[in-house]
Amino acid sequence: MSFGTIGLQHYLLLGAMMFVCGLLTILVKRNAIGILMGVELILNAANVNLVAFNAFSHGGGADGIKLDGQVFAIFVIVLAAAEAAVALAIFLNFYNNFSTIDVERAQNLRG
Repeated sequence: MSFGTIGLQHYLLLGAMMFVCGLLTILVKRNAIGILMGVELILNAANVNLVAFNAFSHGGGADGIKLDGQVFAIFVIVLAAAEAAVALAIFLNFYNNFSTIDVERAQNLRG
């Protein structure tokens, strides 16, 4: 491996850093939109890992290009879009009831 070659370890390190940033965002933020952004960071970290493992495990050999990682990444993106739409609808309803999106106020909800 030469100095300028980007390997699987680099992508895994990027995915791990994105995951930690997303986890810290979820734990630190009290704003519901900030928590949603942390969840999106975690899902994007998973996408980086899926595509990296696909690229380095198959390598585009003689039998053609394998797209397993890309297909799973598309599923994760669709899941993230659906999660964001549902979460934003919940946040809008919460804001209409409490005039804030501070998640500490969520303890006052009744089922």
